[in-house]
Amino acid sequence: MISIIGVTVGTAALIVVLSVFNGFDGVIKSMYNAFDPDIKITPATGKVFSVKDNPRIDKIKNHPSVFDIAESLEENALLKYDDQQYVATVKGVSDNFNNISGVDTMMVAGEFVLKHNNQNYAVVGQGVAIFLSLNINFIDPLTIYVPKRDGKISINPEQAFNRKAVFASGVFGIQQEFDAKYVLVPIDFAQNLFEYSNSDVSALELKIKPGYTIRKLQKEFKEILGTDYEIKDRYQQHEMFYKIMKSEKWSIFLILTFILIIASFNIIGSLTMLIIDKKEDIATLRALGANLQTIRKIFLTEGWMISIVGALIGLVIGLFICWLQIEFEFVRLKGAGSFIIDAYPVKMIWKDFVAVFFTVITIGFVAAWYPVRYITRRYVLREIEGS
Repeated sequence: MISIIGVTVGTAALIVVLSVFNGFDGVIKSMYNAFDPDIKITPATGKVFSVKDNPRIDKIKNHPSVFDIAESLEENALLKYDDQQYVATVKGVSDNFNNISGVDTMMVAGEFVLKHNNQNYAVVGQGVAIFLSLNINFIDPLTIYVPKRDGKISINPEQAFNRKAVFASGVFGIQQEFDAKYVLVPIDFAQNLFEYSNSDVSALELKIKPGYTIRKLQKEFKEILGTDYEIKDRYQQHEMFYKIMKSEKWSIFLILTFILIIASFNIIGSLTMLIIDKKEDIATLRALGANLQTIRKIFLTEGWMISIVGALIGLVIGLFICWLQIEFEFVRLKGAGSFIIDAYPVKMIWKDFVAVFFTVITIGFVAAWYPVRYITRRYVLREIEGS
C-alpha cells in the first residue's frame, strides 16, 4: 500500500501540474490570438509591398478559405504627449481590422474608434499609455514623429521628421508585449505619415473560415505567392515564445518524472522484502517443478500491479482535483482582481493522461524488473540450489 500511495501521489501531481500549465498556455494563447491573425503575409525582402494590380495577391483575396483580409502598415515612431516621450510601433490598419482581431473586445478605457466623421483617431496600448501618462480627454493630442524617407540633412532637426497629431479614442490591454509596443491608427493616416502610397502595405492579415487546415493553406498560398512573400501562422509569428512554452512544459514533466522515479524505489524495496520473505514458498514452487522464469513472472506481475493500480488511482484523483478547480476555482491567484483571471486556470488534455500513464507503468516495470531479475538469483535461488 505504501508503494501504491507513492505512485498515486506522483501520478496525480503530474496530471494536476500539466493541466494547470495547459491552462496558462491556453490563457496566453487566447491573448495573442486577440491580436494576431490566422495567417500573416509579409514581404520576404524589404518593408512593404504593393497590393495594387497584383494578380497573386488578388488570387489570395478571392480564395474560398478567406473569411476576411485586412491590410496593415507599421513602423517605429517617437510619440510625444505633453512632456512625455516614448518610442513605439505605429500600426496602420484597414477599416475591417475588427473582423480579423479581437482588439475591440480587449478595451480597458475608451472605445475602439479609428475614424469618425473623417476624423482620425488612435487606439493606444495600455503600456504605451502608462509610459506617456496619457488621458483620453480629446483636449491634448498625441503627436507622432517619424524620420522623413528622403534622408536629407537639415540644420533644423525638426525638418528631418514628419509630424502628425491625433487624438486617442481608447486604450487596449491584451498582453504586455503588445500593450507596451503598439499604437493603432487608420492605414491611410499611416501611409501619409510614413510617406508611402495608398497601395503600399507591410502585411496582409487573414482570417480563415472554419473547417480549413492552416498548414495546408500555407503550402497552397506559398505556391501562389512564390518566394517573394513569407506566410506565417499564429505559431510562427511568435515561434520562439511558443517553443519556450513547450520546452517549459516538458521540463516540468521531466522533473516530476524524476520525482516519480525516486518514489518508485518503494516498489524495489517492497519486492525485495517480499522475495526474501517468500524464500520457503519459492523453494516449494521449485520442488513442484516451477522454473526460474515462472517464479520471476509472479513477482514481476505483482510489481506491475502496484504501478498500474497506483497509476489508475492517481489519474482519477488528478482528474477529480482538476475538475474541482475548473468548477469551483478553490485555488486562487494572489492579488486576484488585478489579473485577467482570478484563479489558476486548468485545461485537461487526454494526450497528457496517456503520456503520464505509460510513463508511470514504464517506470514501474523497470523498478520491478531489477529486484526480480537480480534479487531472486543472488539471494534466494542461489541458497536453494546450494542447499
